[in-house]
Amino acid sequence: MTTLIAIPARYASTRYPGKPLVSLKGPDGDKTLIRRSWEAAMAVKNIDRVVVATDDDRIADHAADFGAEVVMTSQAAQNGTERCAEVAAQLPGYDVIVNLQGDAPLTPAWFVEDLVKGLTDDPRADIATPVLRCTGRMVQGFLDDRRAGRVGGTTAVFGAGGRALYFSKEVIPFTGRSYAPDDPTPVFHHVGVYAYRPAALQAYPSWPIGPLETLEGLEQLRFLENGRTVLCVEVQANGREFWELNNPSDVPVIEGMLANASKLTQ
Repeated sequence: MTTLIAIPARYASTRYPGKPLVSLKGPDGDKTLIRRSWEAAMAVKNIDRVVVATDDDRIADHAADFGAEVVMTSQAAQNGTERCAEVAAQLPGYDVIVNLQGDAPLTPAWFVEDLVKGLTDDPRADIATPVLRCTGRMVQGFLDDRRAGRVGGTTAVFGAGGRALYFSKEVIPFTGRSYAPDDPTPVFHHVGVYAYRPAALQAYPSWPIGPLETLEGLEQLRFLENGRTVLCVEVQANGREFWELNNPSDVPVIEGMLANASKLTQ
């Protein structure tokens, strides 16, 4: 199986313009979000190629400066999956295309490795995506974000065999109770990484945007709304913290997590 990782990155983010070029301070100095995301992709084992996919010359020039291969995509791409579909059209021949989104620099390499294995082992799945069981502390953080009107993490519910039933920016399923900070919960954090089979990825841009994708603003719902099988692969944190950079307030949170991750490897 040949595998390509594409890192979609756009400058004109609605919530956080210029986000890929935001600097994040870590134990290894100041590096931009897109560079840290690229370094996370380069750490994944058994990957044949890693590219940054963007429509912006500022991001492209910066990525080229730190050594990344860049694929220019159109401004018409409405989300990361559509941008990855453009990459797949320009670079055909890969068995699996991974979308490691450019706002997820804390993605551990084994998340992606487990994801690719899950898709490889399940020939009926069109797309695979990782989910992480939440602790009480994580669930409380999601609930706090929602009460404050911030877009926080996405949650996933799935049935037998890991088949995805729904994804939401609300905290689902409803539990009706509170949990101690370190207790496991029945809530799963959806980690924004995807592994696609080429046929499903290339069909994606031709499907109309459905009502659920419109309401939630979640690109993966288009697969469900068009009857495709989405496999949720449960991954283990192994002591690592995971968070995506969605809002300016996430910068100090991620910087703290970078520091903690460094301690785990020492």
